[in-house]
Amino acid sequence: MSYYSDMEMDVSRHIEYWRESSREDLVVATELLQKRRSRHALFFAEVALEKMIKALVVQRTSGVPPKSHDLLRLADLAGIDLPEERRLFLARFQEYNLEGRYPERLPHPPSVVEAESLIDECRETIEWLTTLFG
Repeated sequence: MSYYSDMEMDVSRHIEYWRESSREDLVVATELLQKRRSRHALFFAEVALEKMIKALVVQRTSGVPPKSHDLLRLADLAGIDLPEERRLFLARFQEYNLEGRYPERLPHPPSVVEAESLIDECRETIEWLTTLFG
């Protein structure tokens, strides 16, 4: 049973929350990268991407998105028609959320240059996702 089952959810308010929070987290990711904290920057960039997808889940389902960090599952719930290259990016990029939470998954952190490239691709993906809002 959903918390919202007995009341009407303010869909537009929830969408704005996820979108604004995504923008804020991307700013934090950029600031962390400037401080050469690539692992932390990638964690926040992944969270920013996750939140933008959750905004689309809310818009397209009028429901609360699941408490999940699985970008592909969230994209499927939102009904996003992902081109293969974006699907591969999401599959690869969601590792930065797990890496930030579980020490057994800590590979060697990417260089600042590698992190910049990944965050640029994340930023492009978020911009592409914003074009999907109707």
